Amino acid sequence: MSGNITLLRGLTPAATEQEIYAAAQEYVRKVGGVSGLTTATKAAVDKAVATIAAATTQLLAELPERPASEGEPPSRRRAVRHTVTEEAGSGSQAHTPYTATQSSATSSRDPR
Repeated sequence: MSGNITLLRGLTPAATEQEIYAAAQEYVRKVGGVSGLTTATKAAVDKAVATIAAATTQLLAELPERPASEGEPPSRRRAVRHTVTEEAGSGSQAHTPYTATQSSATSSRDPR
């Protein structure tokens, strides 16, 4: 997985659900300092990835069109596609489809 978040706006064709999900995973892992999932981190990471992916989908839908980017973005390069496909197939993280209109449940955080 790349250390940089991939630009998703202005892609032709538009960013796929898998590309948005992969970017959300990278963001959550980077910000949370999580390099692998454990039973202690899985639920929080999965919830955050779904929330970020939904927000990203909505953001991309609401932003004005942007001219297509030059070159192939990292998320569409063969090695990255293979890694994302492998991770999705390994069962390490369940990926539930989401939509921009899907509401996320609000939960209170335990301050302990």
